This record gives sequence, C-alpha cells and structure tokens, in this order.
Amino acid sequence: MLLPMSPTDSLFLLGESREHPMHVGGLAVFTPPDGADAADMRAMFDTATASTEVAPLFRKRARRSMTTLGQWGWVTDTELDLNHHVHRHALPRPGGMPELLALSSRLHAGLLDRNRPLWEMHLIEGLADGRYAVYTKIHHALADGASAMNLLRRSMSEDPDRRGMPAPWQPMPTASGRVTPPPGTAASHLPGVADVLGLPRLALHGAREVAGLAPALAGTMDRALHARGGPLSMRAPHTVFNVPIGGARQFSARSWPLERIRLLAKHADATVNDIVLAMSAGALRSYLDDLGALPDEPLIAMVPVSLRADDGESQGGNRVGVLMCNLATHLPEHGARLATIRTCMSEGKQALRAMSPAQALAMSALGAAPLGLEMLAGRRGPLRPPFNLVISNVAGPASPLYWNGARLDSLYPLSIPVTGQALNITVTSSDDHLVFGLTGCRSAVPNLRPMLDHLDTELDALEQAVGL
Repeated sequence: MLLPMSPTDSLFLLGESREHPMHVGGLAVFTPPDGADAADMRAMFDTATASTEVAPLFRKRARRSMTTLGQWGWVTDTELDLNHHVHRHALPRPGGMPELLALSSRLHAGLLDRNRPLWEMHLIEGLADGRYAVYTKIHHALADGASAMNLLRRSMSEDPDRRGMPAPWQPMPTASGRVTPPPGTAASHLPGVADVLGLPRLALHGAREVAGLAPALAGTMDRALHARGGPLSMRAPHTVFNVPIGGARQFSARSWPLERIRLLAKHADATVNDIVLAMSAGALRSYLDDLGALPDEPLIAMVPVSLRADDGESQGGNRVGVLMCNLATHLPEHGARLATIRTCMSEGKQALRAMSPAQALAMSALGAAPLGLEMLAGRRGPLRPPFNLVISNVAGPASPLYWNGARLDSLYPLSIPVTGQALNITVTSSDDHLVFGLTGCRSAVPNLRPMLDHLDTELDALEQAVGL
C-alpha cells in the first residue's frame, strides 16, 4: 500500500536532478577494539550483509503513479538486495585523511537509485593507522539530520564490551518479552466514542491555529523588515556562493575539542551554536576577503532548528524550522560579530517560542520558500538572494559510542549544496569533539581547505576577544 509522503519530504524528490543530489551523508571513522583490526570489522559487516534482515525504514521506497495523481509516497520493498546498497572500498596509499575525504567527495556526488530504497553504505578500509571508515548517505526525503543522528545512536552502544550488535541497516533487538506492533497498527482502529467526542475540541484547536497565523505572519514580516532575528529574511548580498552549481562535490572537514568551544561559549555568555556561527562568519569573511569578493553588507545564514520532540524516536522524515542569522561579516571586530550573532539568534528563538508548533512550521516554510523554489526550478533565482548559505548544527552523541567494541572516533557530516547555495556548512559533535563539515560545489568553490584554516584562526581570535 502506498503511504503518502509529507509535502516537505516530497520537495527533496521534486527538486532533485543530476546536478542537484538531495541526500545527506556521514563519514564515521572507527578504531577497532583491542586485539582486532580493520579486517575483523570487514568480516562483521560481511556477515551482516549476508543476512536478509533489514529495518523497515531502510525498506521504504519512493513511488508515484497515476493512482496517486503524481504525488510521491512510500512503499515497502520486500525484495531488497543489500548488494546494491552496501559497497566496499580500499583507500589508495598513503591511506590518510586527504584520500578518505577525496573518496567521500566522489561518493557524495552520485545520485541514489530511485528504483530502490534511498540509502547507501560504503565500507572503507586501507587507512594507514589501522582504523576503519563507513560513509553513509540517505536521501533527505527519508531522514533529516536530527533523525539520521538518532538512527546512528540507536545502532551503537555506550558499552565497549557489547558484542553481537546488528549492522546499522538491520532491526534493533527488542526488549525480552516485548512485542512491537507493526507500523500503522495504532492508527488503524475504527473511531470510537472518545474520537467522536474529541472532534469539536480538535476543530476549535484548528480554528485557533488558523486565526493565529495572521499575527504570527505580521510579526515575522516586521522582524524581517527591521532586520531582527526570525525565520524570514528579505535580502542578502550577492556572493561567489550564490551562483549556479554543477554535480561534482568538494568536501573538507576538521574537528576541535568540544570542551574548548564550551569554555568559550561560557565566557562569552553565548551558546555553542553562537560560537559555531561566529567561527563560520569569521572564516567566510576571511575567505571572501582573500578573493577580493567581500560584500559591504553582512552575509545572512539560514540556520535550521529541529522542531522534533526529544523523545528518542527515529521515525525519519523532516521536522525542521529555520532562523535567519546576520553573520555581521561587514564588521572587522571578532567580538562585535559574536555579539551581533548572539543577539540575532536570541531574538529569533524568542520569536519561534512565541508561536505554536504549527505556526513555527508555517513561518519557517515561508522563510525557506526561496530555497525551495530554486530547488524546484533548478536554476539561480533572484540576483539578490534572501540568504547566502545554510549553516546547520546537529547534536551528536554526548558519550563515547561503540559498534561491537569498535570506538566511534569521528563523525564528519556531509550535506546538500543547491543552485544559488554553492556552500553548505554542517557541524556535529561527538563525545569530545566538534566537527565542521564543509560541502561545496567543486566548480563554484574549488578549494575549501583555506576555510578550515580560517576557522582555526577565528577560534583563536574569539578566545582572545573574551579574555581566554
């Protein structure tokens, strides 16, 4: 049976083309347990690949037909062939991070096969230090960053001695004696007395939501017109990032101690995300200045914020709001840029908190609409975009994680550049590091390595600005 897909999820399918892949990715690097090596990890994955067990999420295949009036929906693939989803690679010598990132860049550029469930996993050996890497990509229609991170957590354990764990694509074992109902069981009952009596309350709630949209829209428009924080931006300067893109990808990444970032945030009376944005702002300013292409007006970043309930569930799909952040790239002082960012994000969060969840989603959709239109059109839209790039911060595991004793050392996020948004900055955390992943169009942004150095320099400068 075809299960309908939400409009947000289907947008990532409708906007996809050869030059615009719409999947997110993650590069995980593991250290094998004591007494084991990369070959042992390969053997465990080989055993898992030989099994036919696949979790329901990884069996979902996108489909549309005349009977659905062209709308996208999900069907369950009952004959999934893992050999089309799980691939093996060996790095060329010397087997260092440059070779690993170059391979990840190439893998991230390829489209997922729409005739199959929309995910792939690439098992990578040949690292000179004896570690093992896994690159995973999953279509954004199937999972957003928050749900993908929850999937990662559920596939691993905090116990380094635990063995017999399933591969990430396999079902997780349930507690002893507990029966999990099949998907849709809870929603398939006939309406009873409680349902009928609840209809007036639901109708009244819906009417209130509709009535509340007008003041929410008025407030959002007022904030945008006066350049205050919120989910909408009216204009941003044109930059070298706001151009048409091709299908090739360039990926670079670097990590910093998470405790260092937290200490800076504490001394600056800011959040970790404020520091992420300030580091990005300083790096973007230096990068553009080196090219002689720094605009006089500040760059504007679209910052996704998760609206997903923190209940530990991993149902896939997309539940994301957005805030627009003034990066203050026109200001030379590091502390002044951080202060502007801190104020802008604080105002934006207050604005979203004043709305109901439905209103926050509606206003976020309005703010992200220009990006969605460009995704659908597949070409550069207005010469003056409403924002310049997307900067995401996805919370990662707070404690060390293991898969059959192999420790997760690093997790590098890869994301989605689109036409008019040739650079994406996505940040995630492991138990002790904060990782910046820069994904760009290879033709529009051919060399991302200098930006990593600028991030490092900006972190030093921000620490000096707050007296550390």
